[in-house]
Amino acid sequence: MFTCRALYHFARLPDPAALRAPLLELCEANAITGTLLLADEGINGTIAGKVAGLDAVLAHIRAFPGCGDIAWKDSPAQQQPFRRMKVRLKREIVTMGQPDVDPRTKAGHYVSPSEWNALIESPDVAVIDTRNEYEVAIGTFKGAVDPKTESFRDFPAWWEANKHRFHNKRIAMFCTGGIRCEKSTNWLLQQGVEDVYHLQGGILKYLEEVPEAQSDWQGECFVFDGRVSVGHGLHEGPHILCHACRRPILPQDRAHPDYEAGVSCHLCVNLTSEADKARFRERQKQITLATARGKAHLRQA
Repeated sequence: MFTCRALYHFARLPDPAALRAPLLELCEANAITGTLLLADEGINGTIAGKVAGLDAVLAHIRAFPGCGDIAWKDSPAQQQPFRRMKVRLKREIVTMGQPDVDPRTKAGHYVSPSEWNALIESPDVAVIDTRNEYEVAIGTFKGAVDPKTESFRDFPAWWEANKHRFHNKRIAMFCTGGIRCEKSTNWLLQQGVEDVYHLQGGILKYLEEVPEAQSDWQGECFVFDGRVSVGHGLHEGPHILCHACRRPILPQDRAHPDYEAGVSCHLCVNLTSEADKARFRERQKQITLATARGKAHLRQA
């Protein structure tokens, strides 16, 4: 059994590049795998391993400037959900592309999981899912609006085109772990929206704390690791990943005529050219050969 630890924190890091190598070295020394993103605005990511190793890494991160009170969420994994450890330098720890957004100055009202149902069931509240379309497709809150965005940087344009729909409404937003809502609520406040709320700890905290019998969540929650999805109680869901488009599919979808391992699924078969598919087939061939030799191919890692 392994533990997945999702974490993020907005803090002014004066030299993220100087933090990268020591952090990566510590993770590898403690057999921790996953991905951590470092930027001027803070840290974000999910790592996995044994609790003692995760605690050592977390203690190291807490020593970063302004990160002493970083929060995290743990969930179980039957198998190691990542193949290697990556620490990357980024312009943003979650990309919205709005340079004036700064969640450290102000964000929406935090709503605990225990209070979330009452808020979103209010008739004067519009509930908006800030995640990408492929994430929403496998699960969301009852009655939530799906912006059908391909990436988080599309959200501001979607809001500008649709804000008339939410006149005189309070806005409640949610995402997987809370980080996207830190930025989206800050941005809406800058646009003059007064009553903005978001789910504290995100969907993951809600699924951890709210019993299924009392839940307004429908379906599964997509996660960015080898588990692919989780449900109530943060138990691993049934989904697998199409390694061509990186979207979640169900095991029975492999019987669909459009499915070819590593090449296409019914969601992406019409989105790539024959040249793309030929390249994917060669990649899949190399992955199969690497697996037969007991090694992880680079593209699997």
